[in-house]
Amino acid sequence: MKAKLNLRQVEAFRAVMITGRMTAAAELMSITQPAVSRLIRDFEDATQLRLFVRRGNHISPTPEALTLMQEVDRAFVGLGRIAALAEEISRQTAGRLRIAAMPALGNGILARFLARFLRDRPNLHATLNALPSSMVIEAVATGQADIGYADGPLDRPGFIINTFPVAAVAAIPAEHPLARKSVVKPQDFRGQRMIRLDPGTIFAMRVEVALSGVPRLSTLEVRLSHTALSLVDEGAGIAIIDPTSASEFRGKNIIFRPFKPFIDAGFLAIRPAEPAPSALIERFMTEFWDYHNEQTAVL
Repeated sequence: MKAKLNLRQVEAFRAVMITGRMTAAAELMSITQPAVSRLIRDFEDATQLRLFVRRGNHISPTPEALTLMQEVDRAFVGLGRIAALAEEISRQTAGRLRIAAMPALGNGILARFLARFLRDRPNLHATLNALPSSMVIEAVATGQADIGYADGPLDRPGFIINTFPVAAVAAIPAEHPLARKSVVKPQDFRGQRMIRLDPGTIFAMRVEVALSGVPRLSTLEVRLSHTALSLVDEGAGIAIIDPTSASEFRGKNIIFRPFKPFIDAGFLAIRPAEPAPSALIERFMTEFWDYHNEQTAVL
C-alpha cells in the first residue's frame, strides 16, 4: 500500500541530505536510526522515487533526490520564516497595532513613544490617528482601532477602560511674576489674562469650576492645548494645562508650576472587551504610561 506523504518524512529526507548519513540524521532529529530508515522508505514510496543508492553503510543521493532537495529547501525556508514570525509575535515584536488618540497625546508624546516602541520591532505595523475623543471612542467601538486614548469619564459597555489621572499644571510666561511661585492657586489668577481651552471639553469645565469666583481679564479661547502653550510662550497669558502637552514645550519661554487644588488632566485607555486585548497591546499601554510619567516628571 502506497504511503501517504507527510511532513515528518520530508524532515527525515532533508536531514539525510544535509548530514549524508542515516545515523547522523537520526541524531539531528532526536530519533533512532531505524526510524529514519523507515521514514525514508515511506517517503520513497509516497513519491514513487528512488532517492538514495545504498552501498553497504554508505548512501548516495540520486539525481531525483538532488532535484527534490531544491524544493524542500525552499519549503523549509518558508517554514523557518513562519517560525521566526511566530517567535516575534510571542515576544510582541511583530504584528499590527492601530492607535487612535486625542490630539494632546497623538500629536506629541504618544507619537514620540511610538517611534521608540517601533525601533526594535521592524515587523510591527502601526497606525496612529489623532482624533477628537468622541471619534476615538467610535474608532475603537467599530474595530478601526485596537486601543484608543481619550478624555474621560466614560461609562459604556463593550470596553475595557483604564483611567490614568494626571494633575494639571499652570503654564506661565518665564518673565511673569507668578513664575516665581512654587505652587499656583486659584486666587493667583485674579486680574490675570487667561488662555482657556474650548469650554465644551470636560477638562475646560473642571478648570472653570476651580477658578469660579476669581475675576480675570478677558480670555483667549483655543481648541487645542498646543495652541494655548504657543500663546503662553509668546507671553499672551497664563493657562492651566495638561502636563502631557506641556512636556512638548520644555525649553521654551514657559515655566510650569503645580496647580492646587488637584484638577484631573488625565486620560483613558480604551480597548474592546471582545476579543481580549493581545499581549502586544497590554505591553504598549504599560510602557507608554511609564514613558509618560518619565517625561512629565521633569516639568
